[in-house]
Amino acid sequence: MSAASGTTGTTPAVRIGALMAALLAACVAFQLNASMLSPALVSMARELNTDDATIGLSQTMFFTTAALFSVFLPRLSDIVGRKRVLTGMLVVMLIGTVVAALAVNVEMLFVGRIIQGVSGPVVPITLLMLRAEVTDPKRYGAMMGLITAVNGGIAGIDALAGGWLVTNHGFRSVFWTMAVVAAVAIVFVILWAANSQPSKGTRMDWWGVLPLVVSIAALLTAFNEAGKLAAANWLLVGGFVVVALVAFAIFWAVENRVAEPLVATRYLRQRSTWALLLTTLLTMTGVFAVVNGLVTSIAQNADAGFSMEADLASLAFLTPYALVGWIVGPFAGRLAPTIGYLNVLRIGLVGSIVSIVVMALVGVHSLPVLIATTVLIGATYAGIGNIMLNGLGIVLSPKENPGFLPGLNAGAFNLGAGLSFVVLPAVQIAVAPNGGTSTAGYTSAMLVGAGITAVALLVSFLIPKPASAEVRPADPVSAS
Repeated sequence: MSAASGTTGTTPAVRIGALMAALLAACVAFQLNASMLSPALVSMARELNTDDATIGLSQTMFFTTAALFSVFLPRLSDIVGRKRVLTGMLVVMLIGTVVAALAVNVEMLFVGRIIQGVSGPVVPITLLMLRAEVTDPKRYGAMMGLITAVNGGIAGIDALAGGWLVTNHGFRSVFWTMAVVAAVAIVFVILWAANSQPSKGTRMDWWGVLPLVVSIAALLTAFNEAGKLAAANWLLVGGFVVVALVAFAIFWAVENRVAEPLVATRYLRQRSTWALLLTTLLTMTGVFAVVNGLVTSIAQNADAGFSMEADLASLAFLTPYALVGWIVGPFAGRLAPTIGYLNVLRIGLVGSIVSIVVMALVGVHSLPVLIATTVLIGATYAGIGNIMLNGLGIVLSPKENPGFLPGLNAGAFNLGAGLSFVVLPAVQIAVAPNGGTSTAGYTSAMLVGAGITAVALLVSFLIPKPASAEVRPADPVSAS
């Protein structure tokens, strides 16, 4: 039976449908941990007798842990089995969610959020599992787009549901909801996910994992400290940067000596690796804090902005941003194998640059334009750029080590997000140190974000074409 008549390659369509349900459930369960808590932070601070800054640190701990485990768990899944690793991550995430729901103080909350962060590489591992089962490039592209779009927010429903739950039932109800969804995802994965183990028999390079994790942890810590701007300890920032560089040098030396390295250094020298990682890092740096920081800030700014309440700002900006990304994602994934992953990526980057420039010059003065440009960035970045960058991490990874590039790419996403919240707010404050009624700081920061994204666009031309994941137009002979 052909793919068109009910199968995908040699895999029955019913089985693929069940697999997609399992993988989507896993991604939704992870995404709730990342985005559903945003409306609950104030309530958490009040109920746990602490301040907003301390509660914010719990978010930092979650994302930092997620970044660190993303570096090596995809490779471990190649070796011991992707279904086994994905199930294990979801179980650990469920445990962390229960710990956080039962938290009697902020320290216990920290422990829960750190445990939840182990689930960081859910999206890359699900994409690897999907690629192992779906051989048709077009179908894989559409399914990849649907799964990856979850990573941009569950059509805005997650934030809205989180706000309703915390208003009516307190912050613990948010964690219990996460726990229920995680439990359902575990059952779905156990029942319907297919296992793939392409590197069975290979020894895991734990000696390489250690210095790489230290390097990334030090960089993330440096970014978090630098994000305090005037209150930052810049000597500490410099120290962590030095630690990161030394640890990476050790990692490089280890990888050149072990028989079965986590990442062979020859792969790190290839453009398919460093050009993709640099494009991801620059894109996140240029875009992430624009929507998640600058837009929400100017919307709520009573002097220079539009004096909106936090919940209304989320509804007006973040919800449509996530919703349009959810809608556009599968279409972008479907087009990628036909017109090219890199071409679709560049369409997304160009669209993001134009949207940010219009936002910087016009949107800061006009609420309708600010909303419209945010929605456009939802389409061009969340629905296109983010999908393509995740997808390229899968299709450019070498067959003998398919988990390494998605893992490093996930680290680049997290590093870029952290760097974005250092660079763009620093520009805003440098231009308008006292805030006031001027929009100059917001405009300058947004234009810098657009400039960084433009550099990402230029670097993207160094990424090699993933020919094996794209479909060439059939000639008359092959078509017959």
